[in-house]
Amino acid sequence: MGTWVAPGRVNIIGEHTDYTGGYVLPIAVPLVMRCTAVARADGRVRAVSRQRPGEPALAEVSGLVAQRALLPGWSRYPLGVVAEFVRRGIRIPGIDLELDGEVPIGAGLSSSAALSCAVAVALRDMFAPGLSDRVVIDIARGAENDYVGAPTGLLDQSAAMLCTAGHALLLDMRSLTADATTLCTGAYEQIPFDLSRFGLELMVIDTGQPHELVDGRYARRREQCAAAGRALGVATLRDIESVADTDRIAEGILRRRARHVVAENARVLAVAETMRAGNDPRGIGPILTEGHISLRDDFEVSTPGLDIAVDAALAAGAYGARMVGGGFGGSVIALVDRGHVELVTESVRRHFTGAALPDPRTFLVVPAAGAHRIG
Repeated sequence: MGTWVAPGRVNIIGEHTDYTGGYVLPIAVPLVMRCTAVARADGRVRAVSRQRPGEPALAEVSGLVAQRALLPGWSRYPLGVVAEFVRRGIRIPGIDLELDGEVPIGAGLSSSAALSCAVAVALRDMFAPGLSDRVVIDIARGAENDYVGAPTGLLDQSAAMLCTAGHALLLDMRSLTADATTLCTGAYEQIPFDLSRFGLELMVIDTGQPHELVDGRYARRREQCAAAGRALGVATLRDIESVADTDRIAEGILRRRARHVVAENARVLAVAETMRAGNDPRGIGPILTEGHISLRDDFEVSTPGLDIAVDAALAAGAYGARMVGGGFGGSVIALVDRGHVELVTESVRRHFTGAALPDPRTFLVVPAAGAHRIG
């Protein structure tokens, strides 16, 4: 028996670059999903969630795939992890999973990956302690892709597993995906990310508009990026270094999608270099805002609520603001002076009230640790 946690995440910069082999720069947030696991010997898996008190799930370990359609939707994330272990030949004699957490669902903070990774590290430590972090990342991703049907890349799971306190995680997704068993040299770098030293805070603004990765729009963006790569004659858009090269794409939608990805990769590297050099983080503010404009106009994954939150934060003095996550709802981050947090919060609430939107939730985050056992 034990308890394991895995954190949610926000990207400082780098949206929709992961599945094109590009760069991303997430931090883990100090909000976690918890998994208390107890082994059982009857070949069954039982999952209960404090957030879904009336929806327990019970199934045979050997029949998880066949029973998937009969299980509560929320339970497919943790049970998908169990199924993925079994698919890889790892014996699970039975397990009780009690789940809880504070990562808001649908806010673009990767609650699903946090849940999957908390379960995955629990099963790894209990039944397969030799598995590398890279394999655990792949197991958690496989559970979401194949069992839940969410077409995620490796970003969220990698952040949940590899992030460290006080740092942003620079991920080179092409290097990360080169080997599904080990972390290749250069796949990631821990970048110091200490805003407090400069009197700054990173604010998260949860718009209350949940997003869903399984509704088809996220998958269409992935398909469009793949088509844009084919139009340019490259394996992935990571192979395109100049935004000007995207002008060779005749079809307008594909051209805009590619333009965002290529420019976003450059933004990630620019932010990482600023932080690596220890420069004033205020300098990354305009880059964050540029990223939002690109997501809004070229990638078309923003919403009126996200745009209002960004505009309201900037109007109140934020150095930069952008939507985070896959889009179509979720949250915004804003880089603000410590003394202006309340001013920005009030500006966002006032703008939401004026637009007849629900009152947003705002909170501050600092870089936190990745998945680990706590008891």
